[in-house]
Amino acid sequence: MTVIRDADARRSETPGGVMTTFASPTQGGSSRSMWRVDAKPGATGPVHSFDSEQVWTWIDGAATVDLDQETFTVTPGDTVVMPAGATRRVLADPEAGYAAIVTAPAGARATTADGTEHGVPPWIA
Repeated sequence: MTVIRDADARRSETPGGVMTTFASPTQGGSSRSMWRVDAKPGATGPVHSFDSEQVWTWIDGAATVDLDQETFTVTPGDTVVMPAGATRRVLADPEAGYAAIVTAPAGARATTADGTEHGVPPWIA
């Protein structure tokens, strides 16, 4: 068993917010990664896809999720299952931002809309 203390959680800052990794292969997890996204008010994520499914659960604030040409408004308690290969973009509420817990298979790889492969983000590694 691996216990990852809060003080040992990895934090990765992006222009839109902070990703806090709770578990990943480099932190003792073997098959899944789990992290928290704290998005700044009005933050706009990139249009991208992942090679594996992700599950997002909102715990605070609100967001608009564009997922394969469908748009959803999500609030605390809502969960979105994002299929592998689905084009997605998450836009934070302009006043509240959002916080969400996300899980994906270890080693999930990102590709932006222009086809550029970005590999495994640090919060999943």
